[in-house]
Amino acid sequence: MTTSRQQHWQEVYTTKGEDEVSWFQDRPQTSLDLIAQTGLTAKASLIDIGGGASRLVDALLDLGWRDVAVLDIAAAALAKARERLGPRGVGADWGVDWIVADVTSWRPQRRYDLWHDRAVFHFLTDAEDRAAYRAALRAAVPPGGHVVIGSFAPDGPERCSGLPVQRYSPESLQAELGPDFVLQQALQEGHHTPAGRLQHFQFSRFRRL
Repeated sequence: MTTSRQQHWQEVYTTKGEDEVSWFQDRPQTSLDLIAQTGLTAKASLIDIGGGASRLVDALLDLGWRDVAVLDIAAAALAKARERLGPRGVGADWGVDWIVADVTSWRPQRRYDLWHDRAVFHFLTDAEDRAAYRAALRAAVPPGGHVVIGSFAPDGPERCSGLPVQRYSPESLQAELGPDFVLQQALQEGHHTPAGRLQHFQFSRFRRL
């Protein structure tokens, strides 16, 4: 059954081009820098939550990663990424696992060394949705695993794509995740949208105890 959340994001990706959405990045350098700071090699496994049509997967493949999963609620978003990647988006040699799912109802079938999320968690304004997200996170990331989450900073936008968001500092984000996720690093990013607007993000890197 299609939910209103699924319908919203499916419509976004069927009516707008990849580089027309406000969160578009030609190269997600902050994410790549934080992933590198974990010390993981390209032999590790990574899941990109809400990856959509993001070019993070392209950059990871360029760096030699071969165990990458991209999860998004909108099938249209993943279709754009697969089309862009061409042969690199399919086949065992490249190892990209495309998962169409809402993270709040998703049940991971395996575990990952690194969980990456740029701009999904801040859309979860309902406490039950955040609890469901944390349940999926704990099921997917084992002790010793890494988590990178980017969200709107306290001085960031209050809405995005017509929806309200919850803004976070690194400290308030850690409070949401719980004491078994220890903050390792935090960065601020000024993201310029394709329309030229400046949005303030914070990125936090955690290690699970």
